[in-house]
Amino acid sequence: MLDERVTPRAPAMSVVVATHNRSLRLRQLLAGLRAQTLPLDAFEVVVVDDGSSDATQEVLTAEARRGDLRLCIPPPVARAGPAAARNAGWRLARAPFVAFTDDDCVPTPGWLETLLDAARRRPDAIVRGRTLPNPAEAHALGSFSKTIHIDGPSANFETCNVAYPRTLLERIGGFDESYGAGMGEDSDLGCRALAAGGLPAFEPGALVHHAVIARRPAAALRDALHATDHVRLYKEHPRLRRNLFLGVFHDRSHPLLLAALGALLARRRPEAALLAVPYALHLGKRVRARGARPRHAAFFALFDGVQLLSTLRGARKHRTFVL
Repeated sequence: MLDERVTPRAPAMSVVVATHNRSLRLRQLLAGLRAQTLPLDAFEVVVVDDGSSDATQEVLTAEARRGDLRLCIPPPVARAGPAAARNAGWRLARAPFVAFTDDDCVPTPGWLETLLDAARRRPDAIVRGRTLPNPAEAHALGSFSKTIHIDGPSANFETCNVAYPRTLLERIGGFDESYGAGMGEDSDLGCRALAAGGLPAFEPGALVHHAVIARRPAAALRDALHATDHVRLYKEHPRLRRNLFLGVFHDRSHPLLLAALGALLARRRPEAALLAVPYALHLGKRVRARGARPRHAAFFALFDGVQLLSTLRGARKHRTFVL
């Protein structure tokens, strides 16, 4: 459904959101967009429902009736993943600049105005902003929680907080839909955009708050499995290899874990135990940084082991050397 209100001018910015079964958080996101310092008639919001089965449609219908936002709500699509949903969204967008955020985010009031000012200063730029854990949900931070913390330029071009020139999206064809959810589709888009002439930019004042999602350990461990498909990025975009630790390791914990495993294999030699000390210190640092209990060090070690195995699987699958 499209909001049919007559508006005095074309939007300067389009906000595109792919949503799936997060009706409560979607309501918070829309409230954050209503609170923007950028005039409400200066931007439009395109929300693509990616096969939700909760109250998402009811939330969108209520928002359309409210009439504050210039809202574009295409018919729900069959569950196809965020890359396909975002492609459907930006292709409906009418503004020269397209901002992406996610349905588990709440933008601060100056977010869009800051992004738009930066985009107008550098019309070929891919503008990224800061993303911090939602302070209202800080109590949920813990060993197994999920959130996003981006306080400076990132090579990943996360869709929680980024704006592209629409012409650039047209030139590169948008997201590669062969990437699965959370498997690097945003990083791939950013790399292709840079290769096509886009300029990287970062605006600290464009701040988005990301949800803090409490999870069970098994759900948190599933994130480690994403490493298999992340390796694909290093093959398709060799410039990303500069972000690998020592040019080889997917995560800084991997060489320390391998050294600790070497200590176990050489346990007949007492001095080999020293190889495990750096990894033990690393685990202790992570426990303290997370405010976790000491026993959660075992979970972090298990996470690292699963991630290392997933990385090796990805290296074999995509035939590129990453550990």
